[in-house]
Amino acid sequence: MNRRTILMGVTALGLAMTSMASAQGLPPLEKKERYKVGFSQMESNNPWRIAETKSFHDTAEACNWDLIATDAAGSAAKQVADVESMIAQGIDVLFLPPREEKPLIPAVKRAQAAGIPTFLVDRSVDPNAAVAGEDFVAFLGSDFIDQGRRVAEWLSENFEGEKGVIVQLEGTTGSSPANDRKKGFDDAIAADDRFEIVASQTGDFARDLGRQVMETLLQAHPDVNVVYAHNDEMAIGAIQALELAGRKPGEDVLVVSIDGTRDALQAIIDGKMGVTVESSPFFGPLACEVMNRYADGETIEPWVQVQDRIFTAANAADHIDEAY
Repeated sequence: MNRRTILMGVTALGLAMTSMASAQGLPPLEKKERYKVGFSQMESNNPWRIAETKSFHDTAEACNWDLIATDAAGSAAKQVADVESMIAQGIDVLFLPPREEKPLIPAVKRAQAAGIPTFLVDRSVDPNAAVAGEDFVAFLGSDFIDQGRRVAEWLSENFEGEKGVIVQLEGTTGSSPANDRKKGFDDAIAADDRFEIVASQTGDFARDLGRQVMETLLQAHPDVNVVYAHNDEMAIGAIQALELAGRKPGEDVLVVSIDGTRDALQAIIDGKMGVTVESSPFFGPLACEVMNRYADGETIEPWVQVQDRIFTAANAADHIDEAY
């Protein structure tokens, strides 16, 4: 996907002075030529995360950033410590994709207390504990509930069997995309009485764990004919498990997912996957644009929402060369 694609569909609000941000409790951001920017990545164990980090590195030079990027290696505790280290290094701005909704609240609060404007990227935190426009500037990302809903609607429209026996592979427990992608899908699929979700278990957004979980669930539910994975990595892992078990993804088992990776688009082209709803990782240009708006004194909308496409057999081949 073109790295500017993520800028499409972002809604802008009117101008306001920086003093308004201060009045709301948000730290102002001085307008200057270069900024020391912190990006606290949660892990780098899959193509999506690697592409997101690269997007920030690629954006740094064009946006006049001195970028400090860290990798928490899948540990919420380390991610909190990484943010504390960035605060000590005197960053001007923090971009944070929180691994989980609750454990990263201390990091958000400490950045706020240190006077550092914080933008949550691609994942959010528990809204009961930290509020956009008060504790952090804004959340930049997709509508995860809508992503799950769109997968369910596609499944309902395209499933040709009489009864759908669904296994769901969930993302990281306690993360906003896992929570919301499950809710969006579960609520929408409940409207079609042909379907039953017989098992729902976390695969932590990881390909190999998704494969392992799918192998176990296949033994308990050999009649499964639909797999809904919260991301493409787990979907690809599930396809591997199905094939090892002698099943035929795309024929006797319909696999549906979210992200829009190159491997997923190829699986759609190969007939092994039915659909993936886009969730773009290219946040660098959007982060630059929103940060500059904030430094110019604009009031940033609490949710800078990204519009996602949907990839099926009808268009996967048209977009695979853009995918990561």
